Amino acid sequence: MEEIELRKHRCCFTGHRPEKLRLSERKLATLLETEIKRAIAGGFTTYITGMAKGVDLIAAEIVLRLREQDDRLKLICALPHPGFGQHWGGGWTERFQRVLAQADLSRTICPGFSRGSYQVRNEWMVRHSALVIAVFNGEPGGTKNTLDFAQRSNVPCVVIDG
Repeated sequence: MEEIELRKHRCCFTGHRPEKLRLSERKLATLLETEIKRAIAGGFTTYITGMAKGVDLIAAEIVLRLREQDDRLKLICALPHPGFGQHWGGGWTERFQRVLAQADLSRTICPGFSRGSYQVRNEWMVRHSALVIAVFNGEPGGTKNTLDFAQRSNVPCVVIDG
């Protein structure tokens, strides 16, 4: 299958890290699962996560859990640079490692760290997707930049108020 056809069935996630969210993790997971199930019903079977703390990892964990009952589902991890996710506290590094170990595919987008590597990763995810599921609190930053890029790229977005 060609990239243009594969893209029609891919959805990516964007959203804030835990400290910027107004939702509890439990409420966030419920809202994300609802949107992921809606996307699955719409024909989306491959999900791309940027693997950051918060929305990215929670969404990835949901996809992996749903994959247990639906073997059509696939998870792609898009890492911004080598070494990403290895030094977090609060159990996030362990969650990161569990998700990465269960992913169908992982890609490191940039060869090394730079402040711009996160946006490069986010734009890569949007360019390889036909839907974005976002958790957005209205503040400027990476999530807003990703939503703006998706809009400029004519990729539809589902936005959860976060």
